Amino acid sequence: MKKIIIFDFDGTLADTLDILVSITNRLSQEFGYPPAKPEEVVQLQRLSTRQIVEQSGISLIKLPFLIRRVRMELRREIQAVRLFPQIEEVLFDLKNQGHLLYILTSNTRENVIQVLQRDRIFYLFTAIYSGSNLFGKSRVIRRLLKREKLQREQAVYIGDETRDILAAQQAQIKVIAVGWGFNSPDVLARYHPDALANSPRDLVQIINQLH
Repeated sequence: MKKIIIFDFDGTLADTLDILVSITNRLSQEFGYPPAKPEEVVQLQRLSTRQIVEQSGISLIKLPFLIRRVRMELRREIQAVRLFPQIEEVLFDLKNQGHLLYILTSNTRENVIQVLQRDRIFYLFTAIYSGSNLFGKSRVIRRLLKREKLQREQAVYIGDETRDILAAQQAQIKVIAVGWGFNSPDVLARYHPDALANSPRDLVQIINQLH
């Protein structure tokens, strides 16, 4: 059955972890939180997004402004962003099987489009949706489904963070967590995704087995 496959971008399609850590460390003094040392990043990968925000001590009032600055800084370094190995062939396989591909991201549409156009795969995606709220992805998922006139039962969201799992569950669609992004696989498993992919090639089989 044809499925509506909604991908997260950072940490799922694109390897942006090192760049984002570098950017957030540069902004740490301005926004009032401690920079993360390499060994601390590994520890952060075992925490949920809310736990990371709470542990950082950053003011919730400043958080939207920090997110906006991170997105702007990432725009300046977007040429360094690379897709994960095997991702392109997986996207081609899914498209050739007749599935509809979307992107829903906390990044900007402009950043995402620049990477996809550079790698000549922009045309594979029906649409790209962006939401700036760190915890607002469930609303964007619902908006995507409504605007595109899609059935919730056909949709599956694919992401690399605990907040991706929670957003999909709140939007009442299936969710596949991927183990090559930000959160570690054991942490993702605690949030009970419908499936957990250990490599990009796993996605094709998992998607075709979802009911």
